[in-house]
Amino acid sequence: MFIHGDDDQIVLIATSAELAAGIVNDAILKVYPDGSHGLAQINADQFNADLLAFIRS
Repeated sequence: MFIHGDDDQIVLIATSAELAAGIVNDAILKVYPDGSHGLAQINADQFNADLLAFIRS
């Protein structure tokens, strides 16, 4: 699972998560609208819920 914000100005989504998800079989890409580089801290509740749901699946 790749989680990325579409407003990350430090690591651009097109050069990281989208590329990585495209080369990993059965990859899941979760994109947070307006998510910045610190989305795991800024959107901690949603990030943790998404990560936990993925782990449980």
